[in-house]
Amino acid sequence: MADTPQPLVFDTKFKPAADRSTEILPGVVRVTANNPSPFTFTGTNSFIIGHDRLAVLDPGPNDPSHKAALLAVIGGRKVEAIILTHTHKDHSAGARGLRTATGAPLWFAGPHRLSRPRRLFELNALAGGCDWGLMPDRVLTDGERFAASDIPMVAVATPGHCANHMSYGLEGTDWLFTGDHIMGWNSTLVSVPDGSMADYLASLSKVIALPYSHYLPAHGGPIDDGPAYARALLAHRGLRNSQILEAVRSGVRSVDELVSRVYPLLKGSLRFAARLTLKAHIEYLEAEGLLRIDRRLLGTQLSLA
Repeated sequence: MADTPQPLVFDTKFKPAADRSTEILPGVVRVTANNPSPFTFTGTNSFIIGHDRLAVLDPGPNDPSHKAALLAVIGGRKVEAIILTHTHKDHSAGARGLRTATGAPLWFAGPHRLSRPRRLFELNALAGGCDWGLMPDRVLTDGERFAASDIPMVAVATPGHCANHMSYGLEGTDWLFTGDHIMGWNSTLVSVPDGSMADYLASLSKVIALPYSHYLPAHGGPIDDGPAYARALLAHRGLRNSQILEAVRSGVRSVDELVSRVYPLLKGSLRFAARLTLKAHIEYLEAEGLLRIDRRLLGTQLSLA
């Protein structure tokens, strides 16, 4: 019989000093940008990886203070590459300026792209936060091993939060940089068509099977037992799918009604984010043949398949 996943408990105690460097382990330094928000928690974590030759992972927002903090840690050492987990601007907007300052090329999993084509009249709610024009100097692929610093790394494709999302393992260690795919402070926003719930769930299962026990997210603190936490996230998403089906079975027909049923206390930007993720769940359930969606110009009608 399969083990029961641990309860999903979020760690909201992470309180880093903005733009101050913290050594996480030998050869890995974290600098958290001063861009806190309901979507970025305390800010975006940038990581400087290596000893003599360096890589910078997720340079963060286009912020002079954060750029100066990164350059202070770099301290004149050679930066072999600027690596991105994905191309949402809170991770990538600072890449151009850091490339100019260091001469380092940009490495990531290709330009920003949707997880599926937009439907007629459909909007991408995250469009303004996507770095559409940023192009890589080198495209990294799933399973590719590379030496962007004097610490070898491996690229792990983890689409779901967005189509070009990558995680990165430190070779010979049990540490994995998980970007926005797995974060300890909250569950990940998945918003169609920018992201895909089916891809996200598949990527969770993929990461659980990898030989990494410690996760370093792009927002929030380290996750000590990464696979156990990821299993809890997977169970949480399964529970949400069940809640949606039960709500529709009991008479809920619109997305707004569903948000009120599942998240009765949320307001403002958090309610908006919950609506986006519920829409991703609904689309997943439709593809699984469990839910029927009648898409109309003035709204969506839900029913059981």
